Formats: sequence, structure tokens, C-alpha cells
Amino acid sequence: MTTEELTIEVQKALAEIRPFLESDGGNISLISIEDDKHVKVRLEGACTNCSVNQMTLKAGVETTIKKFAPQIETVVNIL
Repeated sequence: MTTEELTIEVQKALAEIRPFLESDGGNISLISIEDDKHVKVRLEGACTNCSVNQMTLKAGVETTIKKFAPQIETVVNIL
């Protein structure tokens, strides 16, 4: 998978999870993909200060991204 294809797949994953985040007043943006294995995102809005944002990141965002792009190893939130 090329870097461009990987970016498209990650964006598809974020588009799938975005409605859930938006329903709670939040959002998410892709910051970067490094070495085709590590994704950096920014949780926004209500997700920034949410007490369960790390659970959302791992259980929701990371799982969804790996469904679209299994080669991704880590997903981290950049403040």
C-alpha cells in the first residue's frame, strides 16, 4: 500500500468514527502518519478534556484505523 493509499484508508476510518465523536461535541483530525506505522491524531472539542478520551482513542479510534489499515501499530493523540 502506498503512502497515499494508506492516508486515504486512515481518513476513511476517521470518517467512520467522526459521527460518534461529533455526537458528544468532539471531533478528530489526522496530523500525520509516520513510517507507514504510526498515526498521530488530534482529538478536538469536547474530546480534548473528556475523562475517557484515552479509552476512546484506543478502543474506538485505534481499532477503527486498524480495521482499515492493519499495518498501523500505534495511534497517539497530539495535544
